[in-house]
Amino acid sequence: MTRTSKWITAGAASLALLLLTGFQAAKKAAPAPADPIVAGFKKSTVASVSDAVDQITGKRGFMEHDMRPRVVGAVVGRARTSFVRKSTPEQSTPAAAVKHSVEMIEDSKPGEVGVIVMEDGLNVAAIGGLMATVAKSRGMAGVIAEAGVRDLAEIRSLGLPVYSRSVIPSTAVGRYVTVARDVEVDCAGVKVNSGDIIVAGEDGVVVVPKDRAAEVLKRSQEIDEREMNMVPFIKQFRSLTKAIEKFNRI
Repeated sequence: MTRTSKWITAGAASLALLLLTGFQAAKKAAPAPADPIVAGFKKSTVASVSDAVDQITGKRGFMEHDMRPRVVGAVVGRARTSFVRKSTPEQSTPAAAVKHSVEMIEDSKPGEVGVIVMEDGLNVAAIGGLMATVAKSRGMAGVIAEAGVRDLAEIRSLGLPVYSRSVIPSTAVGRYVTVARDVEVDCAGVKVNSGDIIVAGEDGVVVVPKDRAAEVLKRSQEIDEREMNMVPFIKQFRSLTKAIEKFNRI
């Protein structure tokens, strides 16, 4: 074999090795497949999803009216929950006050939504800048707090959507301890389990039970399509009454 042939052979082997290494790295780095149910809800509206939950489950899925976006942004994703209870100052150490909430966030997958419920917690912040920084770094879609929120300017700079029932500067330390994570919680009037789908926007927050999610999505899409057809009809006839009669929808 000539020197040139040896170079060509060695070069081909190196190229093959590089291609194989690159393929393996790309395969290893490939993102997890998208959740088709969550993807479907991202194309719907909060109001349509709320109506769909009513119709499919016979129960409300919308949270109380004062669960509002404190850092604005649409949120759609599967829930991860944490429950926090009142305690004595001696028991409510910095670690104990946030243990399960922090574990929930640090165990989350990208796109998931933190749901933190504090017992009678409207006068206490369930999340502030430090926890929000972790949630953002983990790729969470947002946080819903049955409690207060603080450090709004810092969280706003992070771009992490946060919904809560109050805005308050107080800390949970000395007042609360976390009890559990990934358990059923009652958040602003609605039961939430880890894996349920949260759909939130300026209209409010809706919870879709995971075991009925496909049915709710289908109905929500039907509602969206019906409303899309109603708008040109209303513009043409300049009558909502006629549209309601034709489409049986308001």
